[in-house]
Amino acid sequence: MKKFILKWDRFRLELGEKPCIMGILNITPDSFSDGGQYNNFEKAVAHGKKLAAMGADILDIGGESSRPFAEPVSESEEINRVVPVIKELSAQIDIPISIDTVKSAVAKQALDAGASIINDISAFEKDPVLADVCAGANVPVIMMHMKGTPETMQVNPEYDDLIYEIKDYFNKRIDFAVEKGIRRENIILDPGIGFGKTIEHNLVILKNIDKFVDLGFPVLIGSSRKSFIQKILSQKNNLEIKADSEECDNGTLASVAASFFNGGHIVRVHDVARVKPFLQILDSIASV
Repeated sequence: MKKFILKWDRFRLELGEKPCIMGILNITPDSFSDGGQYNNFEKAVAHGKKLAAMGADILDIGGESSRPFAEPVSESEEINRVVPVIKELSAQIDIPISIDTVKSAVAKQALDAGASIINDISAFEKDPVLADVCAGANVPVIMMHMKGTPETMQVNPEYDDLIYEIKDYFNKRIDFAVEKGIRRENIILDPGIGFGKTIEHNLVILKNIDKFVDLGFPVLIGSSRKSFIQKILSQKNNLEIKADSEECDNGTLASVAASFFNGGHIVRVHDVARVKPFLQILDSIASV
């Protein structure tokens, strides 16, 4: 696996040296698998601490759902959801906190509260000023590929050449980020599993992660509990598989294995306790 080292503020991540786990904390009422579970201050802080204790290397906090057909929330509502939690957790845990947002104002307040990574599913297309915020803060940024918007992305997504088109998109967004002053060594790429992709598109991405690593940046894979896993398992077992089911979490492990062996550097997951020992064994196998 190609290795990268991210060094900023008081943090250091060796990507490729060992599996890196990003734990998901959704402070929303409508996220696809855990909406409403952690959408108050006490529950969110408790779960964030639990994810860190379970072995997460990064904690990714979001206050706006990006599930298919989700409706956007206001800037003020998103700030009210995430900033108090980030402030509290940053004082209690010693891993970097990522803010999952497309809004520059939210990102700025999150950074002021203690966040130190920006995760933008729009790759600065939704709010170009967010790139200026990232450049000024000199923090790592995750830029994701999405075809369309959360409201429209799953309406018959089509590609002539899936891998080429995603790579071409990344090249353009990398150029934009660098022109804005973001350092190349701070950029992480996310091909956007489930964001304007069919089941087959998602499988092709998982099989070809190394093609994105070839661009020269670490790659994050966010396949946890995604609908393509539910659909595959539902079809194969002739029953309905829910996003928060045992079957879907076990299916997620297969996608995590694909990410690990095909060159991914960070896996963004809900169930850190399940994924941590799984990746430790994979790492031991790969190290022999």
